[in-house]
Amino acid sequence: MKSQIDTNFSRRNFLKTSALVSGGLLIGFNFLTACKAEAVMPVDIASLNFNDFNAFIKISDEGYVTIFSPNPEIGQGVKTSMPMIIAEELDIDWKNVAVSQGSLDTNNFTRQLAGGSQSIRFGWDALRQTGATARQMLVNAAAQKWNVEASSCTTSKGIITNANGDKFGYGEVVNEAALLEVPEDVKLKEIKDFTIIGQEIVNVDIDKIITGKPLFGLDYKADGMLYASVLRPPAFGQVLESFDATEAKKVKGVLDVITIGDKVRDYLKSGKSNWTFVVSETDKVVVIAENTWAAIKGKKALLATWKTATEAESTEMHDKVLTDILDGEKFNTRREDGDIKKAFASADKVIEKTYHSPFLPHNCMEPMNFYANVTAEKVHLAGPVQTPEYAAQVVADLLGYELDKVHLDMTRMGGGFGRRLYGDFVYEAAEISDAIKKPVQLISTREDDMTTGIYKPAVKYRIKAALKDGKVSGYYLKEAAIGGSMYGAISNFFPAGCIPNFKVDTESYKSNVTTGAWRAPYTNFLAFAEQSFFDELASELNVDTIQLRLDLLQNVKGTTDEKIEYSGQRMEDTIKLVREKANWGKTEEGVYQGFSAYYSHNTHVAEVADIVLKDGFPVLKKVTVAVDCGIVVNPTGARNQVEGGVLDGIGHAMYSDFSFKEGKPEFKNFDTYRLIRMQETPKVVVHFVENNLSPTGLGEPGLPPAGGAVANAIHAALGKRLYRQPFIKELNKSSVLG
Repeated sequence: MKSQIDTNFSRRNFLKTSALVSGGLLIGFNFLTACKAEAVMPVDIASLNFNDFNAFIKISDEGYVTIFSPNPEIGQGVKTSMPMIIAEELDIDWKNVAVSQGSLDTNNFTRQLAGGSQSIRFGWDALRQTGATARQMLVNAAAQKWNVEASSCTTSKGIITNANGDKFGYGEVVNEAALLEVPEDVKLKEIKDFTIIGQEIVNVDIDKIITGKPLFGLDYKADGMLYASVLRPPAFGQVLESFDATEAKKVKGVLDVITIGDKVRDYLKSGKSNWTFVVSETDKVVVIAENTWAAIKGKKALLATWKTATEAESTEMHDKVLTDILDGEKFNTRREDGDIKKAFASADKVIEKTYHSPFLPHNCMEPMNFYANVTAEKVHLAGPVQTPEYAAQVVADLLGYELDKVHLDMTRMGGGFGRRLYGDFVYEAAEISDAIKKPVQLISTREDDMTTGIYKPAVKYRIKAALKDGKVSGYYLKEAAIGGSMYGAISNFFPAGCIPNFKVDTESYKSNVTTGAWRAPYTNFLAFAEQSFFDELASELNVDTIQLRLDLLQNVKGTTDEKIEYSGQRMEDTIKLVREKANWGKTEEGVYQGFSAYYSHNTHVAEVADIVLKDGFPVLKKVTVAVDCGIVVNPTGARNQVEGGVLDGIGHAMYSDFSFKEGKPEFKNFDTYRLIRMQETPKVVVHFVENNLSPTGLGEPGLPPAGGAVANAIHAALGKRLYRQPFIKELNKSSVLG
């Protein structure tokens, strides 16, 4: 038998599928013949409408496979890596795979969410099982046709072979396979037999990205779609008093000016709100227009009067609030080991330092936007959101629809970083469409995002250590935050379990400035504070800073404390790898190094920054990174994530600042808000610890250690300790060249 594999995949037609459900996973197979003479072949597979299919897998009669990626794609690469896992167990040649973005489907997919760097970790077992189940059904169908035992058949790259050497392509048995009972307890591949996982696979969207093809939310278009731009309060703590739309309505292309807000207030009163619902209760003025230019221009022409409802906060006020919290006694104790008071009372020396970080916006390259079409029968949503299931549920409750009447299509996102966890732009789009009874795309400007968005909380840490007989005998961390505080298990990250007397206290101030998750929440700054502090402790103890960490880790290896989140052994292996690869302590003269290591999002990362002096000022040349994230699904994507996280961490720690005056953000766009620039970026070299453990997170863990590595390298070069971000202000310079 010959395999019916055709390399001209992009021109093959996929017709209507049927589906089989197993363990909550839907596996779809093409029942019809896609190569009939009368069939009209599409120019490109992207032109096909897959909305009717809620499946991970489709297989054509020719043996080609479409794999649906269920989770939102925000640049972390899951649209490539999740299908790779399925394709591996399906045992199909990757060149014969097409990938499509799945829509929200709460019946057949689980955890369709992009957050916490958990997509691959949570999807690993289920995705493997999905691919293996489909492969076994195909094998069973072939075995029946040959009248042999299925166990005597093997698969390779979409070909099934029996003991006699007879072969079937998957497409030749797909119809029969679809009629079989779905097997249970299928056998997964041995890791040593992987042929796709671990290979360098190019991003499945790369051609469309670099040629500007429609992929992102702002690219979304629908017949009859209008555009909306929303005027929100210019300062936190203000609400709308009145407005005059006379001039706005004179703008060519402006169709109407309305207000929204009633439904939000009613929804909040209902008590159904969830954590993604971070929306101002005030009325907002909305300009409806024929195009984006008219909508934005019309909004600028609006005359609005705002009144103060709550305190107009300032950066000076925030700084005092945080300091007062640290100086006070009101805290929530997150973890406490031993006798911290006794440890400090008996110490040979006590070291105490305070670290400061500002609010920060998310600065997604693609500003917030979303499409909504609310009709009497249903709601159609489309756009970039990290929490589609939450968004759909809120819209259903907000507008009074059953959830199954809300359909949400996910587009690729031009950045998320936690900002798109919060669906305020989705809910506004839905409320606008419901009000005007037409399809509409809400669009935001950069200024909208930066001045009326959701921010990384401003945080201060005060860390105190007791030194006794050349060791760290006590450790006390106090956190003061605005708009939130350290969550979950962070207090059980390093150095918890390493120091006998250990305490973590937190307290927060409830502000009217909206705050939320920002790439690697809390650890993004905590890692800098702690890792800088440990570097300072190493200097006080006159020991190598890496050796100090390794010695402390011996205390947690083999622990029976189930609350400890990290692995002492895995962290030790990661640190030793970066020490070797960075040539720690053996670099050429004039190179100063800084070390940092941190565990977050289930992944262990260690980094070494290399700095040289140019005209007496530090120049960051290279960052060497070691990562233990378990099995690396796609090395290309994995390196991209780590490199991006490191540069993001360096850039924000070094340059980014944000402030408020009378409730108003003082930065509105990139002309004043400082991000790292191309000439300031160092070379980033990434190494992965090799093991066969299940994959863990990668989108965020590379970021937290970066600031500490750079700060410690700067100290090595200049002898100056940094306690406040951005570093550039303390260094009194405008740029640190890479």
